[in-house]
Amino acid sequence: MSASLSTAHLARMIDISAVQAFNTIEDVRELARIARQHNFIAAHVLPHFVSLLHQELTGSQTLTGAPVGFPAGANSTRVKVQEACELAEAGVQEMDMMINVGRLRSRDNSYVLTDIRSVVEAVKPVPVKVILEVHHLSDEEIKQGCDSCIQAGAEFVKTGTGWTPSGATLERVRLITNFVRGAIKVKASGGIRDLETVKSLLQMGVQRFGINTKAAVAILARGHAESTDHAQEKVQLGSR
Repeated sequence: MSASLSTAHLARMIDISAVQAFNTIEDVRELARIARQHNFIAAHVLPHFVSLLHQELTGSQTLTGAPVGFPAGANSTRVKVQEACELAEAGVQEMDMMINVGRLRSRDNSYVLTDIRSVVEAVKPVPVKVILEVHHLSDEEIKQGCDSCIQAGAEFVKTGTGWTPSGATLERVRLITNFVRGAIKVKASGGIRDLETVKSLLQMGVQRFGINTKAAVAILARGHAESTDHAQEKVQLGSR
């Protein structure tokens, strides 16, 4: 890993989460413990666990996060807004909103834009990351989803929930970063399991990663090992 990307810096680009239906109170506490230990930028849980997570993260630099309209995005706009407001009141410092995939695929772009914008405006200044769920979308639908996120004032566009067979493939992420060209930040999520993939995505312009907790810890460990090896090589070269 390059000197400009330390493991500490990388940790501040990674979200970890416990957002499965079967996750328990102890899972949330363990999530918070790991997040604090490694100083990950954010930890996300399902809405009913937000107060517990926020309490467990008190005094740390890890943000409390939670999803809106997760995982299908099919809630009405009014319900999404209400949920987002409740999350903000409970202590959420950033949220991942699920786009309405069916409306996007139906080319109902006005609905999609209003849906996103309503949530963004309701919780300002809390940043909103919008999940596209790219597995279900064509290239043109991905571009349209990104355009709606930009117009609505979202902070990030995110590739997926991690619940589909595919997510942040290099091809899809390249499509997104080439299209948005810095107009919105990009979060890659879904299937990221190794440091090499993270490096490739960083080169494309990705600024945030949603990674399985076990994989995220392993990636940091790999990065630390690479940094240590690189430092030792420099010492050896300097002593010649």
